[in-house]
Amino acid sequence: VQFLQTPKEITILYQRDHQVRRVYMDVPHSKTPPKTWNGESVGHYEGDTLVIDTIGLNDKSAIDRFGTPHSDQLHVIERYQMINGGRALRATVTVEDPVAFTMVWYAQATYQRNRGPIEEIVCAENNFDILTKKEFPVPRATKADF
Repeated sequence: VQFLQTPKEITILYQRDHQVRRVYMDVPHSKTPPKTWNGESVGHYEGDTLVIDTIGLNDKSAIDRFGTPHSDQLHVIERYQMINGGRALRATVTVEDPVAFTMVWYAQATYQRNRGPIEEIVCAENNFDILTKKEFPVPRATKADF
């Protein structure tokens, strides 16, 4: 993951699936944001911690790698803080959805700093299942299909 920051916007680039996300800084949420895959993210700093508040997510995605569903009432707050002398980034996430969950839940992840570029990932070559740790062979045609 890479964070690109300007005074009015932070762009987050994710290596997996080449996803791009925009966080608009120091502005309120729209009154009725459209329901989209990434929702509407607004951010601000609390000291040295970047706080991102996201609403307006549609209900088409899964919330985690296990396929847990959610409703379009999902509300996510992320807090990012550099730790270990700037060698790591801690992400703390608060998730609430009054339709899908009976309580607010929390998660935390730590990213180690890597100064290398985001690598290209090609779907056919990205055949490693992160849940089962199994590698699947790349499909190959034994004869032409035309």
